[in-house]
Amino acid sequence: MRQPLRQSLKKLPLLLLLCWSVSARAEAPLKVQVPASRVLPAIGTVEAVFSPWDDAEGRLLEIISEARSSIHVHAYLLTSRSIAKALLQAHRRGVRVLILADAEMVRGSDSSQIPKLAAAGIPVWLEDRYANAHNKVMVVDAESPQPTLITGSYNFTWSAQARNAENLLILRDNLAVTKAYFENWQRHRRDAQRYVPPTVSEP
Repeated sequence: MRQPLRQSLKKLPLLLLLCWSVSARAEAPLKVQVPASRVLPAIGTVEAVFSPWDDAEGRLLEIISEARSSIHVHAYLLTSRSIAKALLQAHRRGVRVLILADAEMVRGSDSSQIPKLAAAGIPVWLEDRYANAHNKVMVVDAESPQPTLITGSYNFTWSAQARNAENLLILRDNLAVTKAYFENWQRHRRDAQRYVPPTVSEP
């Protein structure tokens, strides 16, 4: 056997090992680094509300009426006429109301109040990036020293108050937690599409 051929055969196991290594790396799943969840201080007050026993919608209406500068809404469903009316009244008295909503729930529902609120001049963005944009959040006076954060399972619907078993958390004066939710709202808005409503009557 010629010398160059013998040398090539000696290198063959190394070449096979190299090819296997590259192939294994190509087939291995990519590791995505997920940031750790934030542990935030428990300060301020926390109010727990449970429907249908507690008047969750009544508490929402009170907080909306108390808003001074802004209300950032993150809604999967918004079909409650009472909540829509309260948001519209806040908008008319000079509170900055902005809404993020699930695109399918707005476009596929005749009872959604979002088109009416958008037609009245409230800025609305629709989320269509996810299977469900399932947030149920209101951030009230987000950038003030005394913000209020509302979250929980409670959709902004009549059924959530009258027919369902739901929970609502109202956090006041917790700047760190409110900031986290407000930043999440802003992040979602950057990925959402501005909604142009059809011509509809006001709520």
